[in-house]
Amino acid sequence: MAQQQYESCIEACNTCADACDNCAASCLQEPDPKAMARCIALDMDCAQICRLAASYMSRNSESASAICQTCAEICEACGEECSKFQMEHCQKCAQACRRCADECRRMAGVAAGSQRGMGTGATAH
Repeated sequence: MAQQQYESCIEACNTCADACDNCAASCLQEPDPKAMARCIALDMDCAQICRLAASYMSRNSESASAICQTCAEICEACGEECSKFQMEHCQKCAQACRRCADECRRMAGVAAGSQRGMGTGATAH
């Protein structure tokens, strides 16, 4: 049941993790990988948090909402950094990161509301 509820977000997380792994590996093959150090580091962070978020959602963890909110923030940072580079792998990664961030924010809002009850405490500051 949980996996169906979160299916779109889990898929976005897995796709993003794969794109980030590919981007990091591809960046390391570029002529000046040192110039891409932040991109590579964020790719690695993003891939890991995406896989963690997918795992939490798959088992309907009560912490899935919090993990997905963090995942969205890291995906956003990674996507922003990758979008600075014109290489195809960076552009594809940025796109996957933006989609994942959107899906995770949506999921976190839905999960937070259902975990806390009918709208209590689910407002943002």
